[in-house]
Amino acid sequence: MSGVLLTVGQTLLIVALAPLWPGVVAALKARLQMRRGAPVLQRYRDLARLAGKETVISDDASWLARLAPAVALGCAITAASWTPVLLAREASGLTGDLLLTVGVLAALRLVLALLAMECGTSFGGMAASRHLALSALAEPALILSGFTVAMAASSTDLGRISGAIVASPAAWMSPSHLLALAAMAMVAIAELGRVPVDNPATHLELTMIHEGLVLDLSGRHLLLVSWASYIRQLVLLTLVLHLFLPWGIAASPSAAGLALALVAWLAKLAALALAVAVLESVTAKMRLFRVPEFLGLAFLLSLLALASDALMR
Repeated sequence: MSGVLLTVGQTLLIVALAPLWPGVVAALKARLQMRRGAPVLQRYRDLARLAGKETVISDDASWLARLAPAVALGCAITAASWTPVLLAREASGLTGDLLLTVGVLAALRLVLALLAMECGTSFGGMAASRHLALSALAEPALILSGFTVAMAASSTDLGRISGAIVASPAAWMSPSHLLALAAMAMVAIAELGRVPVDNPATHLELTMIHEGLVLDLSGRHLLLVSWASYIRQLVLLTLVLHLFLPWGIAASPSAAGLALALVAWLAKLAALALAVAVLESVTAKMRLFRVPEFLGLAFLLSLLALASDALMR
């Protein structure tokens, strides 16, 4: 029962804190650019305002348009439920599988693409096609970089991978793990829709990808999809941290260990937020047709990481 309660607590932690991370990034960017910017909690205010707005659905939309927002949020919460946040468990615990996590996140992307096309607008179809095309390039790199650390743990269980790296912290310094970390970071930037792949602060019709998926949504539907996107972002960031930099994660469910793991997790998320804010302040968004080259480099790095790890064994 304690394992179930801990899983529920970790899931609620991700769901509750998911809108906070992009708010921190936006606030840090504003400070770096000598602007006041929006408050850190602005995303929570936006979600609360959307809860009271009317939901408008296109006359051409089918039943999928009414069901897809709830399905998207369910997929995001499902992926968050088995993501190790504070405690690394063995395969018999309550953590999920790496391939299953990638599959659930792929289902979430598919639901968002179908929802964008349901409205029948050109912007929705354009954004959906770009979203799926880039995802087809990002998923292989994500899987191969995950397999690199999975081979070291002899398991694809997320908790066992984190526990194996915590047990041998010097192993992550190997060239294969560093290459896999670089590939995973590049994929995470693309999946989060951040600069240089995409710019979440603009609505340019010719370049937008992630913003175009929700351009025709409103009210509670936009609330559900936005929250699902925030949860998905935090799940991806947590996977990057706990598959490659899992220092601080608790090995046993003690109160002191869990408290230290919470502080370490929040500190690493804050460091990532600062790194993203600095990157977006000094880097321009690349051209849309250069994004496949960016993801192709991520795939090459992940392939080299997997090959080098296999040759060193």
